[in-house]
Amino acid sequence: MDFSIIIKKAWEGYDASKTIKSVEDISAMVSTNHVYRITFDDEDIIIAKLSLFGKFEHFKEDHRIIHSLSNNLLYPFENLLAKSLLKNNRVYIYHYKYGKTDAWVVFYNPTRILDRLPKRLDDNLIKKLGHQLGKFHKACSRVKNVLPKSSKTLRTDIYSLQQQLEKNERNFGSAMQVDFLKYHCDLFLRNRSKYNMSSFDIIPVFIDWNIGNFSVTPNYELYSRWDYDWFRMSYRVLDFYFFSRVVSDVGDRTVFSYVIGPMMEDRFITFLKEYHKVYPLTADEIRFMKEAYRFFILNYVIKDGKHFFNDQYAKKLQAEAFDVYLPSVDRDFDAEKIIEALKLK
Repeated sequence: MDFSIIIKKAWEGYDASKTIKSVEDISAMVSTNHVYRITFDDEDIIIAKLSLFGKFEHFKEDHRIIHSLSNNLLYPFENLLAKSLLKNNRVYIYHYKYGKTDAWVVFYNPTRILDRLPKRLDDNLIKKLGHQLGKFHKACSRVKNVLPKSSKTLRTDIYSLQQQLEKNERNFGSAMQVDFLKYHCDLFLRNRSKYNMSSFDIIPVFIDWNIGNFSVTPNYELYSRWDYDWFRMSYRVLDFYFFSRVVSDVGDRTVFSYVIGPMMEDRFITFLKEYHKVYPLTADEIRFMKEAYRFFILNYVIKDGKHFFNDQYAKKLQAEAFDVYLPSVDRDFDAEKIIEALKLK
């Protein structure tokens, strides 16, 4: 389908008096979401994102929370987040439904981008990044009480996967593979009760922090952040896995996997030490990092992978989830090594 037709309909619903000259697809081609640069007759430019993934209600909810967050964050993060366009004082989201096509569109102001991090970080940059994320998470925590409520929780997402496993087993592989997934869902829900999770802050987390999603100043301070595919209100440790990949010894790669190894590297511990100085962590939060990773694989790779990633990546990542990612969770993650390095009890 020519999605530019939907983009044009969405704009007509926003402001039909302003004429579109061109719609250019600038998508990264990794996911099923589409990103467009819209140029108008008067040479103004905006960005449009079209999504067919997830639920419209969640998309709308997330963008309204992000809009509230971007308005309430104080210096130095007051201009960090890409701004959605408003209509009648609310984030404008266009819902298109016709036949089997169910899509939604949101418009953004173009984001100012300064520097990208290098593909492989040295120790000094790892420390600066840890310090910056600590500051950003702390700023998000300060405004969490004034943000709109979120309906998504880790538990509701895992329940949804469990229901799908019961209802549509064939969509997830062989009977043995389905039993394997059920086992990890049960393990996640059971292990949650081991930690004092009621003491964990629930803050805005963006999860998908790769070096293509944010820019930094020449002093390596966070400058701009865009791409809100996996945004949610949840525990701050959900952001850590992607930062472990950013600071890993391998560095940024074009062909990617979601192996657990980066979370056990000394480079990631260096990152966490700097983060901990700014926004202290607890031993139970470190222990929960294993479950946050398990949740990431179950929810974003298994439950939503074939809807979110393009077909090539979805098949690769889901095969690796069975063969590599899930078997490694309880075998290869050692929370006590990190707890000792951070001198926690």
